[in-house]
Amino acid sequence: MPLRAHLVELRHRLFLAVLGILVGAVIGWFLYTPVFQALQSPILEVAKQRDALITLNFPGLAASFDMQIKVSFFLGVLISSPWWIYQLWAFITPGLTRKERGYAFGFVGVAVPLFLTGAYLAWWALPNAVRLLTGFTPSGAANFIDAQVYLGFVMRLMLAFGLAFLLPVVMVALNFAGIGTAAMWRRSWRWAVMAAFVFAAVMTPTPDAITMLMVALPICGLYFLALLVCELHDRRVNKQRLANGLPTLDGYLPDDAPGGTA
Repeated sequence: MPLRAHLVELRHRLFLAVLGILVGAVIGWFLYTPVFQALQSPILEVAKQRDALITLNFPGLAASFDMQIKVSFFLGVLISSPWWIYQLWAFITPGLTRKERGYAFGFVGVAVPLFLTGAYLAWWALPNAVRLLTGFTPSGAANFIDAQVYLGFVMRLMLAFGLAFLLPVVMVALNFAGIGTAAMWRRSWRWAVMAAFVFAAVMTPTPDAITMLMVALPICGLYFLALLVCELHDRRVNKQRLANGLPTLDGYLPDDAPGGTA
């Protein structure tokens, strides 16, 4: 596909993805009250445990309205995740056969639970992060947390975890599109493991190693599972290529194949 066609396709997929997020944001608008109560529950719990003044603060006249809009769009991203994840698949794999395009349902069926699992894992780690970060407040002092700063922290945390869990599925999509071979992913496994542990250490602001391991190990496991799927796919492709007298993905061509050396 020419570069211009790729750009047109990217614009088309982005438009559809944003449209889905907007629809999800409308639904999220009506879910704001219970979601906001859940968002501030870790702070209220810490304040109760320490018998201290720790609360969210809305510093401006329109801050609460702005907060509701941001929460609605954040919920829109979560609610519409099946839709925009499908658009991602459709953009990465435009040149697949009809049979391979049928894998889109399997891709979305796996990717959406992984994305939501990653977001939930961040939500699970949030109370520990709030407990740790507010623990630096001096004794006798109050902690008025800017509501929008807090929301930005929670959104970045959940989206980062969700996308991290989504990356192995993107690996498989790139492999099916012929962009990344299993051999390439296999050679990069050490870097992938190191990146998973660095990501876990940075994104879980808690001092204990248990939380870091509970984040890093699932990401590593998903990487190697995706690598296995890529291996199986490349074996099938190589078998078909050899049957047609074509070199394998790594350039190997048997001597008895058409075009091979005698």
